[in-house]
Amino acid sequence: MPSHEPSVALVAGATRGAGRGIALALGEAGAIVYCTGRSTRADKGRRPGGGAPFDLARRPETIEDTAAMVSERGGVGIAVRVDHTVEDEVAALARRVRAEHGRLDVLVNDIWGGEAQTEWGKPFWELAVSDGFSMIERAVYTHIITSRHAVPMMVENRRGLIVEVTDGDSPAYRGNLFYDLVKSAVSRLAYGMAEELRPHGVTALAITPGFLRSEAMLDHFGFTEANWRDAAAQDPHFIASETPLYVGRAIAALAADPAVARWSGQVLSSWGLAETYGFTDADGRQPHWGRYFEEVVRAGPSGASGASAG
Repeated sequence: MPSHEPSVALVAGATRGAGRGIALALGEAGAIVYCTGRSTRADKGRRPGGGAPFDLARRPETIEDTAAMVSERGGVGIAVRVDHTVEDEVAALARRVRAEHGRLDVLVNDIWGGEAQTEWGKPFWELAVSDGFSMIERAVYTHIITSRHAVPMMVENRRGLIVEVTDGDSPAYRGNLFYDLVKSAVSRLAYGMAEELRPHGVTALAITPGFLRSEAMLDHFGFTEANWRDAAAQDPHFIASETPLYVGRAIAALAADPAVARWSGQVLSSWGLAETYGFTDADGRQPHWGRYFEEVVRAGPSGASGASAG
C-alpha cells in the first residue's frame, strides 16, 4: 500500500478497555478507524448512571467518544453502532466499509462483554450454563461473524491483518471454565484463519495484553490514571499493569510491519512486542507482565496465578 494512503481499520468492540486503546493507537498512526460497539451517546442518555464498575450497561464510555479521540490523535474515527451478534448488522457494516473505501487493511476482534457472566472461584459444575453460553455468543460467535463478512475484502486485495484479542499467551488455565474456553477459542480462531489465509497474503494472529489498567479496573480500585500507583496498596500486582494504549501500540506496530506475516498464527503479547518494536506505554514505560508474572506472581508464597490479563 502506498505510504501516503492511510490504513483502513475496523476495531470491533472499541467502546472501552483494550478496544479503545487499540483504536487510539491506530489513530496515532494516521489510520481511518471504524469504531464499533453497542454503547452510543443516544443510548446512554436513556439509561441511569451509576452502577458497579463492571456494569457495562451503565458505564459512561461510548463509541462516539472513542471515534472523537481517534480523530484527536491524528486519525479519522468513525463510530458505527453494531450488535455483532446480529449477522445482518455486521454484513451491513462490511458493505459500508467496502462502499466507502473498497478495502480493509486491519481487523481487530475485541468484542468481549463477559464480565457479568464470569464467576471466579466456582467449579464448573456450579456455574450457570446459560451464563457460559452467553459468554461464548458474545466473545466467540461475534468474532466469527465479523471475520466472515470483513475478510473477503482482504482476500480480494491480497493483503490485511486480522487480530484476535485474547487473555494469556500460554496454555495455563485461566481460573473459570467458560472464560478459559472463550479465550482459548479466539486464539485458536487466529491459528485456523492464519492457515486458510496464508495463500491469500493475509495475516491472522492473536495478542494478549498484560494486567490491563482499563477504565473499569481503575473504577474498581477507586483510582484514576493520575494516581493509579496508589491502587497497589489494594493489589500489589497492579504496579505492573499497563494502559489499553500499550496493546494498541503493539497492534499499530504490527500493522506497519511489512514482514508481519512472520507472526501469522501465533499468540503474541504486548510486552513481547514492545521489546521487538521498541514502543512504550502512555507514560513512557515498558511494563513486562510476562516477566513480572514469572518472577513475582508465580514465585510468590502461594504460587497462585494471581491477576488476570484481561
